[in-house]
Amino acid sequence: MNLLPEKEYIMNYKGLSEILQSSSLLSQVVGAEKLFLSGRRKRGEDLESAVRFFLEFLHGFESFDFDVPCVTVFGSARFPERHRYYELARELGRALANAGYAVMTGGGPGIMEAANRGAKEGGGLSLGCNIRLPMEQKPNPYLDKFIEFEHFFVRKVMLVKYSTAFVVMPGGFGTLDEAFEVITLAQTGKLERFPVVGMVRDFWDHLRRFMHNTMLAEGTISSEDMDLIHGANTVEDAIRIIRGLSRGTF
Repeated sequence: MNLLPEKEYIMNYKGLSEILQSSSLLSQVVGAEKLFLSGRRKRGEDLESAVRFFLEFLHGFESFDFDVPCVTVFGSARFPERHRYYELARELGRALANAGYAVMTGGGPGIMEAANRGAKEGGGLSLGCNIRLPMEQKPNPYLDKFIEFEHFFVRKVMLVKYSTAFVVMPGGFGTLDEAFEVITLAQTGKLERFPVVGMVRDFWDHLRRFMHNTMLAEGTISSEDMDLIHGANTVEDAIRIIRGLSRGTF
């Protein structure tokens, strides 16, 4: 196999990027996920969707170029400023920045905004992977870099790819989706077993009991799987778990 010299490869890659960025497909990406998931379509239409996926990935890879360890914080968009979970996420973001971590979130309001805000206040790098939604989601004002995605699965890849730890704060279906994506990747060996921290314990207590009393009891997960997520009530506990200095029972 003939491989291009590194310099020539980079030039070809940049040339391809410029061509794709100028493609009309890039401007047609809004609403593309719903169209793609609408059922069986013509092969050419699915190929066009695949190109859109590639464009989003390429944009993400080119936008996120940083060399510090990163922690992704998941959580609800619905908690307002001064809510106790908002303030806890803000404190967490500040502590992560002080500990030398970049902070990545879904880039929206609520918990995401709070963690990004804390990271900025702590002098750290604040990153966001926003998703286009008809309601509740728009980029928060505390982002150093952010990317806006149409496809949820592309966004989730970017939220996972750059991070070496994950903090799951109170949230809804989207937060659960993101958390279990990470846990499943770790469980199946597709992702290094990076720390996954569940904050706060009382919010996640019903889920923990369901996992232990039903899933574990019925044999759908193993006792080792329960160790994939750690519980924390304080920012200090979360930082210690992320640094590998302690383990928190979920």
